[in-house]
Amino acid sequence: MRAQRLQGLGASVFSKMDDLKNELQEQGKSLINLSIGSPDRAPSAEIRNVLGQAALDGNQYGYTLTRGTKEFRESCAKWYKNRFEVNLDPEHEVLPLMGSQDGLAHIFLALIDPGDSAFIPDPGYPIYTAGLVIAGGEKIPLPLSAENDFLPDLDAIDPDVAGTAKMMVLNYPNNPTAAVAPLEFFDEVVKFAKTYDLIVCHDVAYSELAYDGYRPVSFLQAEGAKKVGVEFHSLSKTFNFAGARLGFVVGNAEVIEALCELKSNIDYGIFAPVLKAGSYALSVRQPQVEETRQTYQKRRDILIEGFAEAGWKIPAPKGSMFLWAPVPTHQDSLTFATDLAREAGVIVVPGVGFGDHGEGFVRIALVQEEEILREAVTRVQEFLRTKD
Repeated sequence: MRAQRLQGLGASVFSKMDDLKNELQEQGKSLINLSIGSPDRAPSAEIRNVLGQAALDGNQYGYTLTRGTKEFRESCAKWYKNRFEVNLDPEHEVLPLMGSQDGLAHIFLALIDPGDSAFIPDPGYPIYTAGLVIAGGEKIPLPLSAENDFLPDLDAIDPDVAGTAKMMVLNYPNNPTAAVAPLEFFDEVVKFAKTYDLIVCHDVAYSELAYDGYRPVSFLQAEGAKKVGVEFHSLSKTFNFAGARLGFVVGNAEVIEALCELKSNIDYGIFAPVLKAGSYALSVRQPQVEETRQTYQKRRDILIEGFAEAGWKIPAPKGSMFLWAPVPTHQDSLTFATDLAREAGVIVVPGVGFGDHGEGFVRIALVQEEEILREAVTRVQEFLRTKD
């Protein structure tokens, strides 16, 4: 009954961990879930008020259509100008999305034919592979290693292989590795894309979750970037808007038009009050953005400092809402994560779930309040003592 394409989606590791979590919950075990990268905070009161007032307006319940509202597109363009000094045409270079994952999933259907190949980061966020598989494309893993700061080594790519690819997906600040990329790297990506006629899709969902004074850059800041690609952004992480499902894609007009054409045959646009609230969030200075950043930085420090006391040394990330932690025991990532869940009641994600090159690591999400994270530290410390 199930379509063959579903067999390639590869959710086995995540399914195993989800089954384990359910099993432990049924046993009554106290669990601290640090696996899901879902913001645990709400939008500011001001944003929620705009959303609520718009939702009470009976005129806001019609279809908005795929391109959304002019107000929202202009707000996106102004925000990009203020944040990155990137100029965008709101009519042709901005498209609203039902969360950035909506666009990241559908971009493959808009650009990839069965048999086409694409460079996908390994380890990488699962939707990149899933979207490609659904479209019938072939994955070319793009290895990310600690030795190269979890940036792909473009010089190491076989030119013959590069010549067969149609697309390259990138993501910085990165999920799951929490790595960041300098503008010089994106300059090289643009040159690489021009050489091999590639479309670049950059996911920059975590641009505002950055620490220690670091400010992530946009791929579109690289000279010529708009000629070769697009960038996906999300309001989920920046404004804690996850459940409202709102994001946008900006950049190359032809790519955006292709995605818009596809989506116009799939959905009828985003709920107008959500667009209204999103436009407000992007247009009015939100002190909560800085508060959220500081909150995640404190959470990061609690875990890193606490785990270090038990001998688990984890690099402090400059961005994202994750720690990418080397497995501290002589175990593979799935076995370590399983033992940690069973014995300590702390749920993390095995790195192998993000690709073969994720083996040897686990991803830890900073999605609990400080008191709970301190309890997680205590549990992990006790767990690691038993492994000495």
